[in-house]
Amino acid sequence: MVPSPNSPTPPGADRGPTARRIVLGSHLRRLRERAGISRADAAYAIRGSDSKMSRLESGKVGFKQRDVADLLTMYGVAEGPERDQVLSMAEESNSSGWWARYNDVVPGWFEDFVGLEASASRISSYELLFVPGLLQTEDYARAVVSGGHADLPPAERADVEKRLEVRLRRQRVLHRKDAPTFWTVLDEAVLHRPVGGEAVFRAQLDHLVELSSLPNVIVQLLPWDLSGYGAEHAFTMLRFAEPELPDLVYLEEMTGSSYLDKRADVERYGRSMDRLTVDALSPEQTKQALSKLRAER
Repeated sequence: MVPSPNSPTPPGADRGPTARRIVLGSHLRRLRERAGISRADAAYAIRGSDSKMSRLESGKVGFKQRDVADLLTMYGVAEGPERDQVLSMAEESNSSGWWARYNDVVPGWFEDFVGLEASASRISSYELLFVPGLLQTEDYARAVVSGGHADLPPAERADVEKRLEVRLRRQRVLHRKDAPTFWTVLDEAVLHRPVGGEAVFRAQLDHLVELSSLPNVIVQLLPWDLSGYGAEHAFTMLRFAEPELPDLVYLEEMTGSSYLDKRADVERYGRSMDRLTVDALSPEQTKQALSKLRAER
């Protein structure tokens, strides 16, 4: 049985190491700059290269406790609360997220997204094909993950169930005490694609109405007359409470993903999202449209 997304989760328990690495890297960079030490000299002190130091300070790789301790000594951070806190951050940043045990079915490029999603304070998305993963019912998600094939061989079915577990576990983020705001705009085409069959899709419509009543979930429908004009592709925007973490735009493809963090790119997608929310039906109108569609099916 796939675990329910509503199962209780301790506050912060699903936060992954990805965001922690970025915060720690940024903090170490500030300490280095405060000490007036070049990146090359810092790299030499930990027996590394300038490129390694760059990756550490941008949070793209994990930290060795010994390296962090050597850097803190070099930066003049003596024994005491500040040093203890940074070393504790380094240890936490190397812990594995809950999704690590699914690495046989979850590609590495998606693991980082799961960790960042779990750490975001605001998640915005525009969807053209499917209901967003965070809002899918178990049966709808199973249909999506399996590609609509119910007669898969046992080995493939097992992989589908594992990927399904990951998707449902991700959904817990919306039910945490410190849950992020999730704001999604759905192209109306999504609601005319009966994924999983009519019974599954009717349940999905009910689920959308139910979740849109949560204070942190906003669902808007982009009507037919504007369908396809909102943006050329689906995208997700992540915003974080920590100032060290930049706003990100996440774009996913079949075999990989990309993150945009340059201000010009993020602002362009932000303007696109703003336009979508203006053009779409209001949240209340969307609920009425969903309920009307549900009654007609």
